Amino acid sequence: MKIVKQLFSFILPVTALIIIPILVERNFKPRYMFTTGPGLLLIFAGLILMALTISSFIKIGKGTLAPWSPTKKLVTKGLYAHVRNPMILGVLIILLGESIMFLSVNILAWAVIFFLINNIYFSVSEEPGLEKRFGDEYLNYKKNVPRWIPRLKPFLNR
Repeated sequence: MKIVKQLFSFILPVTALIIIPILVERNFKPRYMFTTGPGLLLIFAGLILMALTISSFIKIGKGTLAPWSPTKKLVTKGLYAHVRNPMILGVLIILLGESIMFLSVNILAWAVIFFLINNIYFSVSEEPGLEKRFGDEYLNYKKNVPRWIPRLKPFLNR
């Protein structure tokens, strides 16, 4: 059952990174050799961010990235010591890589829309929910770690 929950949590990233880009961009052929390399590099970097985030959610937080199976512990280590939303940054980096690789204004527009939706969601729903679940621990974390732009020096939650 635990593995099913973890696999089920991939619905959100698959939708954001594959299904919606397929719906908004009809021509999925790299246009030029000079855009393929940088696009693939960004896609790879975003995938690494996502993998590290998912691993932290499972190992440290004892949950998944999906809202229906949240972490039981607040994750403030690893990438989360630098930025509050490394998973979303990974998705945005992949979408940027896709838009560069395919020279797609439509995928770039989707990336902007995705960012705006998530920014609203975090402000209105996720962060207030985390404040309720984790109290002062989350408030201290939120005060010290930026939502989108990573801090260079890691936050050490003591």
